Amino acid sequence: MAAAQKLRLGVNIDHVATIRNARGGGLPDPVRAAELAARAGADGITAHLREDRRHITDKDIEGLATSIGLPLNFEMAATEEMQAIALRHRPNACCLVPEKRQEVTTEGGLDVVGGRAHLEKIIAPIKQAGIRVSLFIDPEAKQVEAAHELGADIIELHTGTYCHAHQDGDQAAFDAELARLQQAAEYANGLGLEVHAGHGLCFETVGPIAAMPTIVELNIGHFLIGEAIFIGLEAAIGQMRSVMLEARRPASSYS
Repeated sequence: MAAAQKLRLGVNIDHVATIRNARGGGLPDPVRAAELAARAGADGITAHLREDRRHITDKDIEGLATSIGLPLNFEMAATEEMQAIALRHRPNACCLVPEKRQEVTTEGGLDVVGGRAHLEKIIAPIKQAGIRVSLFIDPEAKQVEAAHELGADIIELHTGTYCHAHQDGDQAAFDAELARLQQAAEYANGLGLEVHAGHGLCFETVGPIAAMPTIVELNIGHFLIGEAIFIGLEAAIGQMRSVMLEARRPASSYS
């Protein structure tokens, strides 16, 4: 088994903007949420500027890129518009994700195999600008291989199917998806890719993912913003970090 690396927590603040946009105005402010996350011990901030601007806006990205002391992970569709925004703001990393106007949230991983020619055109200028490139993919060997061949620095494994299996109480599906995630993480690590994971993770599901020694970052948003309603954002982030770190300990019961 690979030696465990430091496990980072990236906090996605998209849904602070969702609450703000529900009635207009400027509150609550996603940039303030990012500052609170930094104070609570987050290692980075993630924000997804969707094409329809349903939550995060261009002004938010500008504020996040200039006002916080943490690395910004800019989630974006693979479009020329988003490429231009990334090149203007120069975030620490760009995470390319699939995006459909009709979806409520991201429904699966990017098809790197099928979209290789188009992705190459989007990725090349971003890499040339010194921005790290991450591809959000399902835990499939062919997608991992394609990401590596395209020159991605990072893959982020989609944990949504795993989390849905937990929610549905489907132990067989849960175990199968956990195994797929572990195999994909190990394979990607062996190819020299940095491995992240995220989507749908909560206190109950994060442990087995955090225990995987080849995963170095978890990106979590919706659950933390929801939990903040009850216990506050800093407390929610602190508790998530505690669960993650406990799972990462060598004596962890997760496998």
